[in-house]
Amino acid sequence: MTTPAMHRFNEAYLSHTAPWVIGEPQPAIVALERSGRLRGRILDAGCGLGEHTILLAALDYDVLGIDYAPEAVEQARANARAKGVDARFEVADATALPADGGYDTVLDSALFHVFAGDDRGAYVASLHGALRPGGTAHVLALSDTGRGFGPAVGEDDVRSAFAHGWDLEALEATTYRGVVTHWHAEALGLPIGTVVDEPAWLARARRR
Repeated sequence: MTTPAMHRFNEAYLSHTAPWVIGEPQPAIVALERSGRLRGRILDAGCGLGEHTILLAALDYDVLGIDYAPEAVEQARANARAKGVDARFEVADATALPADGGYDTVLDSALFHVFAGDDRGAYVASLHGALRPGGTAHVLALSDTGRGFGPAVGEDDVRSAFAHGWDLEALEATTYRGVVTHWHAEALGLPIGTVVDEPAWLARARRR
């Protein structure tokens, strides 16, 4: 596995074929917010079209959504305007965040699992630097027990990634919602446009 190039994400947004765009926040992230675990200054890393940033901004959280794909950020800003929500977005590389401990919480919905090899290590190190000591990263990632809906990780992948400089406080099985596109309709044997809930992990890691 290799980390997909940024242009692939940009093209998916331009063509409106991104299988992770479901037009609403992930149910697992909605439940996470309701649990009261999202606190302080929040970074939504890999925000896509902004569903989670918009959700949190509308609830008066101090949140910034970032994405490496310029088209995602442009569409996220348009989505926020359409909903009448004052949400903030920036184009940024999540593997090279300022190491200033500027955030209390990082929210990652389906970004961790796209990184491979050294890129994954660079990403986790970047999150570590962006969080204040004691800050928390919440990571929702597709599980390798699923049907191949997208890049996926195993339990050991998550545990090893957060083994040094972190306390992995929780790693729970959950689901990730997506939309079947031409990328995997044949492999899954499902019509394009089918909404699926695939196995996923929800990790909570606290920066030491």
